[in-house]
Amino acid sequence: METGKLQLLGMTLDELRTVAKEVGLPAFAANQLADWLYKKRVSDISEMTNIAKAKRELLAEKYEVGCYKPSEFVKSVDGTVKYLFSAGPGRFVESVFIPTEDRATLCVSSQVGCKMNCLFCMTGKQGFKANLTANQILNQIHSLPEHDRLTNLVFMGMGEPLDNTTELFKVLEILTATYGYGWSPKRITVSTIGVMKGLRRFLEESDCHLAVSLHSPIPEERRALMPVEKAFPIKDVLDLIRQYDFSHQRRVSFEYIVFKDLNDSPRHAKALVALLNGIPCRVNLIRFHAIPNVPLQTSDMGKMEAFRDYLNHKGITCTIRASRGEDIFAACGMLSTAKNSTFV
Repeated sequence: METGKLQLLGMTLDELRTVAKEVGLPAFAANQLADWLYKKRVSDISEMTNIAKAKRELLAEKYEVGCYKPSEFVKSVDGTVKYLFSAGPGRFVESVFIPTEDRATLCVSSQVGCKMNCLFCMTGKQGFKANLTANQILNQIHSLPEHDRLTNLVFMGMGEPLDNTTELFKVLEILTATYGYGWSPKRITVSTIGVMKGLRRFLEESDCHLAVSLHSPIPEERRALMPVEKAFPIKDVLDLIRQYDFSHQRRVSFEYIVFKDLNDSPRHAKALVALLNGIPCRVNLIRFHAIPNVPLQTSDMGKMEAFRDYLNHKGITCTIRASRGEDIFAACGMLSTAKNSTFV
């Protein structure tokens, strides 16, 4: 529900200091506000009981906590849960909770729609509608019913995270800061198609893991799948990545959806090994999940296993990612809030 008030959830400590000063609170009150928001996870300003009642009332005139529950959810036979969150009047985003035996991961969205228009992705088919605010990104995590079970976060939902860097970096700060949720950056992965300006900032400022959507080692073939190859060639992306150290705790992985007779040949495997030469990394092979009006098909498991084995033999760690949530359109490339989606 739109109240016209500003949301405190999603504000950094510096922003909370400005809020505190505005209502006549001392500077240290910003830490109290952060504690109530990110550690105690209150839903209303009235619950912030170590702040004077008169100041709380003054605060509530202009601000609200700004957390809101998902509008709808649908659960897969494999336990995956897809949630629908409001993102402003008439706009929604999806996020996906993926539990396994040893971890519980949330796939987080960063935009309503996407500008990148990758051939194999439903999000791009709905076009770009808006960047999510830090509040709207963080609320997917904060208000998740399974919040207390979460072990990992992946920014691999709707949108291109590094095309929304201002809001994304606020969220990453709050997630990892001691005043915020205090998560280790090693529990967070940010995915990108390779937006160079945002990627450079991410590599400089963040210790979170990086995942790069690659999908073909051959530029003209990648361009047919991902028009962004024209603006941000994968060679340039990799040249930038090579300037940073991924040999210790921070990791880089490459996502590779395997399409039948398109990028699954020994020629592609050989070209991929050459392309990634010198980068300590992991390659995740992903089965293509069919989406409407796209003529692509997934490769067969035998070819995927041969591809994986070749890369491992050449010294590149390669795995085949298990598909989750396909029956509820929650698997890789299937998120959309256009009219043909699960919810709308």
